[in-house]
Amino acid sequence: MGMSVGSGSKGGGRRGRRGGKRALVSEINVTPFVDVVLVLLIIFMVAAPMMTVGVPIDLPQTQAQAMSSENQPITVSVNPEGEIYLQETAIPIEEVVPKLQAIATTGYSERIFVRADTAATYGIVMQVMARISAAGFTNIGLVTLQEQQN
Repeated sequence: MGMSVGSGSKGGGRRGRRGGKRALVSEINVTPFVDVVLVLLIIFMVAAPMMTVGVPIDLPQTQAQAMSSENQPITVSVNPEGEIYLQETAIPIEEVVPKLQAIATTGYSERIFVRADTAATYGIVMQVMARISAAGFTNIGLVTLQEQQN
């Protein structure tokens, strides 16, 4: 009673023009492309927060609000061992003034941020701030974390 569609001959031999093979599909399969894009998106979302300032410092917490800045400021960091970093480069305390004066000759007159670890000694932080002031920068900001409300 049933009759199969597409079997033109009695023996069921050849289908179509290609001798039993399916015709070529000229469509683009988008699913693998979307999978790759989503994996790359996840990788960049995980890696982006790790690309921030590279000097690990435990900042103190305060109730001050976050400041907005349009250009990237200069940061001087002091870690718990008393080592000083200009941006991400370690420098001895004697080179703070010459390096900052060299930066000042390029026309930089913005605020300089000091990031000091909570375990860093008060004396080292004050020496760094005094040297920044001696380099001609009077607009110095201390970087802290916002206090967590319980």
